[in-house]
Amino acid sequence: MRVAAITGAAQGIGRKTAEVLAERGYGLALFDREPMAETAAAVRELGTPEAPLEFRGDVSDAAAVGRFAAAVRERWGHADVLVNNAGVSFICPAESVAAADLRRVLEVNLVGPFLLCQAFGTMMLEQAMGSIINIASVAGLVGIADRAAYNASKHGLIGLTRTLAAEWGGRGVRSNAVCPGWVKTAMDDSAQHSGLYTDADITGRVPMGRFALPDDVARAVAFLADPAESGFINGQALAVDGGWTADGSWLNLRLAHR
Repeated sequence: MRVAAITGAAQGIGRKTAEVLAERGYGLALFDREPMAETAAAVRELGTPEAPLEFRGDVSDAAAVGRFAAAVRERWGHADVLVNNAGVSFICPAESVAAADLRRVLEVNLVGPFLLCQAFGTMMLEQAMGSIINIASVAGLVGIADRAAYNASKHGLIGLTRTLAAEWGGRGVRSNAVCPGWVKTAMDDSAQHSGLYTDADITGRVPMGRFALPDDVARAVAFLADPAESGFINGQALAVDGGWTADGSWLNLRLAHR
């Protein structure tokens, strides 16, 4: 049985990824700071072969990451897929970002994924096979104002992805990133409730005229997880953004072509 470890699994992209992989028969190891009972119940209904492993912890805590990896090894003896999805957002003008806030975003969005790649990559290297998928962002491909800490963390995550692809690809372990555009999740709801932007700000910028859905991202992850479908894809940053990063048009020109 193929086994996938997913961080940030309690909601949003993480939960949907767990559901999509459950449909494909993966054993699932779920990691989050929040309770994952709803995700666990959903994946059982969708056909995962056995009850998922649920592990509460913070991805930036090296000891917790080590215990999580050890629990996966004890239960299954291996891991085939790692999905580094857990992350935090922080919106603030660069000149006002406190060092403590910058460090916290980097700890969760970059240091945490590194710790998980290291722990699970070790298992994958032992078996000379595995797929690491880091959930980055279009904010890792372009600059977006008022997000210096978040953008830096996601640019760094893409750099980490490419470095691991170079180091481990020849030993059977692939590393890729998925870069979503704006996704309808609780993180987006929180930002909009704070008055930071509106739906129209996003849909007006995306050539396809809509937000991404968690399912759009989860199915890209499933593609990269499967060696039969993506076995020679390594070190890539796959934008799942409806054309956001491809379109240099201004708003009126973009809307004129819908």
